[in-house]
Amino acid sequence: MMQAKDAFAERMPDQIEIENADSLRRILASQADDDEAVKLSLALGDNQIEPVTLAPALAASLMELLRLVSSGKGFRMIPVDAELTTQQAADLLNVSRPHLVKLLESNEMSFVKTGRHRRVKAADLFAYKKKRDTERSDALSELAVMDMENELL
Repeated sequence: MMQAKDAFAERMPDQIEIENADSLRRILASQADDDEAVKLSLALGDNQIEPVTLAPALAASLMELLRLVSSGKGFRMIPVDAELTTQQAADLLNVSRPHLVKLLESNEMSFVKTGRHRRVKAADLFAYKKKRDTERSDALSELAVMDMENELL
């Protein structure tokens, strides 16, 4: 029986899924070469062998997915063109919904209104998150440098 496409959004992988993912991750990793297509051969029923070539970006994405499952973590795949509710966007940023609404109202992130509801495009959310994370990382680096300079005095 085929699981729903968001099978790991509501539950964690079981032991068999973890082991399956880890086996496939190891096979894929053994064939992966930096920025080159990954060539695999899949054994199908009736002794058929099907060659498969994975583009580098696809192989890297599949490896990341397999890493999540093999480490027992759940996840949700979100298309970049998806429109998210304010609660979904807040959850992805790990902030409260009221805080997210303040970000939207202060034009930190763009949104559209559907009736009286705000919707955030996933692409805009990911761009904001990347900018926020970069600013945080830069600030932490500056603090580390200042800390090291103060210790030298």
